[in-house]
Amino acid sequence: MGETQNLHSPLRNRSSLKKPLLIVLSVCITSVLLVCTYMYPQHNSKSSSCKGLSSRGCEAALSGWLPVHVRKHTDEEVAARVVIRDILRTPPALTPKSKIAFMFLTPGTLQFEKLWDKFFQGQEGRFSIYIHPSRLRPVHISRHFSDREIHSDQVTWGRISMVDAERRLLANALEDPDNQHFVLLSESCIPLHTFDYTYRYLMHGNVSFIDSFVDRGPHGTGRHMDHMLPEIPRQDFRKGAQWFTMKRQHALIVMADNLYYSKFREYCRPGVEANKNCIADEHYLPTFFHMLDPGGISNWSVTYVDWSERRWHPKTYRARDVSLKFLKNITSDDMSVHVTSVGKRGEELRWPCTWNGIRRPCYLFARKFHSDSVHKLVRLFPNYTNTVV
Repeated sequence: MGETQNLHSPLRNRSSLKKPLLIVLSVCITSVLLVCTYMYPQHNSKSSSCKGLSSRGCEAALSGWLPVHVRKHTDEEVAARVVIRDILRTPPALTPKSKIAFMFLTPGTLQFEKLWDKFFQGQEGRFSIYIHPSRLRPVHISRHFSDREIHSDQVTWGRISMVDAERRLLANALEDPDNQHFVLLSESCIPLHTFDYTYRYLMHGNVSFIDSFVDRGPHGTGRHMDHMLPEIPRQDFRKGAQWFTMKRQHALIVMADNLYYSKFREYCRPGVEANKNCIADEHYLPTFFHMLDPGGISNWSVTYVDWSERRWHPKTYRARDVSLKFLKNITSDDMSVHVTSVGKRGEELRWPCTWNGIRRPCYLFARKFHSDSVHKLVRLFPNYTNTVV
């Protein structure tokens, strides 16, 4: 009898294992079917599978299950990115002879030359000057600016000719291998700090100070042209002030670029698509650097400008507006402000300015100042600057 029980016990053990195995198998099959249902939904079952969700919520819920499509780069993009990647890998070559190239984009005479002359005094060998006069040959009062004009061409506001002038200035400044940082300025720009402070801030900073932000309004992303596809997707389209400072590696990749520049040259202008009024100097460099080296730029400009009047051009400061308190407020400001074109008055985007990861004042230069303020600014200049970076 005992032997009979022993003979039947393995059979009972096998049958007792069947139930748990069947349960596990059923759960696995059900899970696989559920996953397949979400990954490959039928076109006519959207309403049932998304019951309780809006169409936007349904799409968002399903998008996480669907395979992500990654666009392959064109041959031209691959070639451009290889060149740009290798240039960016080149280490900076800072030496005691390294200079900052100050590049002035102006219609004619530089109205604040007397102030800039005071800024440059005693700093010979640490800076270079390049002037792009688009209309009239400037009349100089400072020896630092004499014979510093480059070959120039006419510049039209809002057109690609503005970008061409910037690239022309960069090309001339890059001819001097000692120029390691490049600053774009207008005729209405003034310095806010001493030369020493400015030199340390730019030369020893870990990024180029190029403005780039998302404006989801009609004068931001709304200016993107379908003709720019596929190389420039709408989601990568950025906006920013044209007044940059950049390291030598970044200046080199701007000069090396033809692919992205050509898209803006051909299509970033009025009359290409509907009523879009694309302004090349506000979008080319912000978009280019966001796409190619987003971690290498600050996303804000070190040139202060006041857009509080919400017009096409920023506020212009006259002599009556200039005071020591006013200038000190600008030099100590450590919050970057961007105004978008969303809504009637626009939205303000704010974020703190950091220098090598440390919160610091944002601005080294400021615009726009009227020529009647020059004497007051020259008199106040040494008193409103910060000296520690």
